Amino acid sequence: MIRKEIYPIVGMHCASCKTLIEKTLNGLDGVVSAKVNFGTEKAIIEYDDSKVSVQEISVAISQLGGYELVTDRNGDHVLAAPSKKMDHMGHSSAKRDLLFSGIASIPFILLMFWMLAGSIFENLPMPEMFINQGALNLLQFILATPILFYGGRTIYSSAFKALKVKAFNMDSLITIGTLTAWTYSSFVTLFPGAIRSDSGQVYFEASVIIIFFVLLGRFLEAKAKSSTNDAIRSLMKLQVKEALVVRGDREILIPLEEVIVGDVVIIKPGSKIPVDGIVLEGMAAIDESMITGESLPVEKNIGDEVVGATINKSGYLKMRATKVGADTVLSQIIKMVEEAQASEAPIQKLADKVAGIFVPVVIMISIVTFGVWIVFSGLPLAIYAATTVLIIACPCALGLATPTAIMVGTGNAAKRGILIKDAQALEVANKITHIIFDKTGTLTEGKPRIQDLVVFGAEEAFVKNVLYSLEKKSQHPLAGAIVNYLEHDSTELEVTNFEDVSGKGVTAKYQGKDVMVGNEALLFERKINVPEEVLKKSMLMNERSQTVSFVVYGEDVVGIVGISDTVKKESRSTIEQLHKMGIKTYMITGDNRKTAEAVAKELGIENVISEVLPKDKADRVIELQEKNPGSIIAMVGDGINDAPALVQAHIGIAMGTGTDVAIESGDIVLVGGSIHKVIDAIDISRTTLNTIKQNLFWAFGYNVFGIPIAAGALYPFFGILLSPIIASAAMALSSVSVVGNSLRIRK
Repeated sequence: MIRKEIYPIVGMHCASCKTLIEKTLNGLDGVVSAKVNFGTEKAIIEYDDSKVSVQEISVAISQLGGYELVTDRNGDHVLAAPSKKMDHMGHSSAKRDLLFSGIASIPFILLMFWMLAGSIFENLPMPEMFINQGALNLLQFILATPILFYGGRTIYSSAFKALKVKAFNMDSLITIGTLTAWTYSSFVTLFPGAIRSDSGQVYFEASVIIIFFVLLGRFLEAKAKSSTNDAIRSLMKLQVKEALVVRGDREILIPLEEVIVGDVVIIKPGSKIPVDGIVLEGMAAIDESMITGESLPVEKNIGDEVVGATINKSGYLKMRATKVGADTVLSQIIKMVEEAQASEAPIQKLADKVAGIFVPVVIMISIVTFGVWIVFSGLPLAIYAATTVLIIACPCALGLATPTAIMVGTGNAAKRGILIKDAQALEVANKITHIIFDKTGTLTEGKPRIQDLVVFGAEEAFVKNVLYSLEKKSQHPLAGAIVNYLEHDSTELEVTNFEDVSGKGVTAKYQGKDVMVGNEALLFERKINVPEEVLKKSMLMNERSQTVSFVVYGEDVVGIVGISDTVKKESRSTIEQLHKMGIKTYMITGDNRKTAEAVAKELGIENVISEVLPKDKADRVIELQEKNPGSIIAMVGDGINDAPALVQAHIGIAMGTGTDVAIESGDIVLVGGSIHKVIDAIDISRTTLNTIKQNLFWAFGYNVFGIPIAAGALYPFFGILLSPIIASAAMALSSVSVVGNSLRIRK
C-alpha cells in the first residue's frame, strides 16, 4: 500500500543536510518520492509500506549522522506542533552545548580583548610579560581541546558520518576549518620550531570562538524558526480537552478523544464546541472567527451545522457529533496548513541547486586560497585565509530563504480564514491576471428567492402545484427556493416519467400530458411555442436580474416564475479593488445572457460568460487560457459544480462555509465564504514572494561578497584580512536575519 506521510526530522543544520537526506531517501527501494523542507524540518515521504518500513527509513536517516526521524508509537506522521521529544533534542541539547562552549570560551575572549587593547595602548602590559609564549600556547591547547571535541562533538560527528556516505554538508566546512586551525596550532605548540613561523602564532581562540558562534547561531535560529510555527500552535490550542455528553440519562464530562460520532453533546453559554455536529435543540450565537476569520457571531438554530473549536457566545445547545478526531474541520485545517508549510515553492529550486553544489565548491575555493597564500606569504596566512573561507561560506541562509517565508505566509493566511494548500499556489497567486467568478454562492448569497410568479390561461393553484411537484424532485440549486416558497399552499401531484435535463430544467407526465419547468433552451429543444406576451414579461424579469423558468402543460406555457439571488455586500467593492490591481474579472453562470448581464452590471464586471452548463465550465476556462497565453487564470467557485473548472484553472479558489473546507479541487480555500478574502490571498502571496526575493538576494549577496574577502582579495591592496571569528559571527547572523525578515510577514 502506498502511503504519504509528513515526518519531522531533527538535526538539520543547513540546505546541504536537506539535499543529503533527500538523496538518501530517494535511493531507498520502496520510496516513491521524498521531499525534505529545511525550513520546516519536515519530510514528505511517499512510500510502499510492503517494500520499506518507517523503521528502515528512520535507520537510513540516522546513519547519515545527527539526524532523526520523529514518529509516534505507531510510526505515523506527527503534526507540526513540536513534540516534547523534539523540544528536548533540539533546544535542550543545543542550549547545554552552547552554555558549555560559552563559559569555556571566556578565557579566550578575554585574551582576545587584551591583545586588541595592547595594539591600541602601547604601555598596556602584555601576556608575555607574565608567561612565555610556549607556556601560553600550551595553556590554550589544554583549554581549547575539550571545547572543540565536547562542545562541537555534534558538528564533527555529523561531518564524519556524512563523509562515510561520500557526501558533504555545512558541518564539513566547519569541521575542516576548525580542525585545520587546531591541528596547526597544536603542532606549533607541541613541536616549537618544527614549523618556521615568525611569532609562533596559534589559532586556538579562532577555533574555539568559531564553535561557540556556530552553536549560538543554531540556537538563535532554532528559537526564531519556532516562531514561524505560531500559526500551527495557535490552531492546536483551539482544540478542546473535554466534552459534556449525554450517556443514558446522565450528562458526563469525558476526554475529547472518547467522543464518538452520534454522541449528543451539551454546549453551555461561553464554552467551546468540542467537535463538528448538527444542532438538535436550542439557539445560540456562535463566534466562528477562529476558523473563518469573520468577527461577527453567527446565529445557529435546530438543523444548522456547527464547527468544533468555535465558541458559544450565548444560548444553550444540544448537538449530535457528526465528525470527530482527524475528520473535524479544525483537524483538516491543521493538516492542510501543515502540508502547505512542508511543500516547496518553485522559486526554491534555484536555491536547492546552488546549495547542492555549494559545499564542494567552497572546499575547492579554500584549497585554491591555501595554495595561493602558501606560495606568496607562507603557511600561517594560508591556513588563516583558507579557514576563514570555510567558515564564512554558509548555505543555511539559502536553505531558509524560501521555506521560512512560506511557513509564516501560510500561517498568517490560515489565521485570516484563508487555507493555502501548497507553496506553489502561494507563489503563483500574486501573478494572477484574470479571475473567473462563479455567480451563485460566490458573488451572490446563494439563497435564491421567488420574486415574481405570473400565470397565463390557467388556474394559479394548478401552476403552483405543477411547479411544486416537479421541483421537489429536482436537484437544481434553484429548486429549493421554489419548494420553500410553495410548500405551504401547494399540493404534490402524482407525476410519472420524471426527467432532470441537466442545465435546462425538469420534465414529467401528468394525466397523459407533458409537464415541464425549465428555461428557453428546454422549450426550444421540445419545440414549445412561447407567446409574445410571455416573452415580453420574461425579458422584463431578466432586466431585474431574475432567472426565469417557464411552466408548460401540454404544449402551452401556463406560467413563468422569476427567481433572483441577493448580491453579497462585499462583491462590488472586491471587483473594484481587483480592477485597480490590474486584474481582469469575468462572471460565469448558467443563467441566460440578459439576467447574467444585469447582475454583472450591478457588480461592475464587463466580461460575462452565460448559459454555461456545469460540465462545460472547465472548457470555458481552457478557452480563456488559450486566448491569453502566458496569463495566470484563477477560478473562484463553490467547489462542487465548479470542481472541474477549479482544477483546470492555474489557481482554483474554493469558497468554503466552515464545514466544507477540505475541498479537493481548490488550491486555496476561503473558509468563511467572504469574497473579499480573494484580495487578502493575493496580498499575502505578494508579500510572501517579495520577502522570499529579499531573503534570496541577501543570502546570495552575503556569499558573493563574503567569500572573496575571506580569501584575502583585499589584503594585497588595503591590508584587510577577515578574521575567522568575525566570519563565524557573520555566518550565524546571516541565517538569523533571513528568519527574522520572514517573520515580518506576520505584521
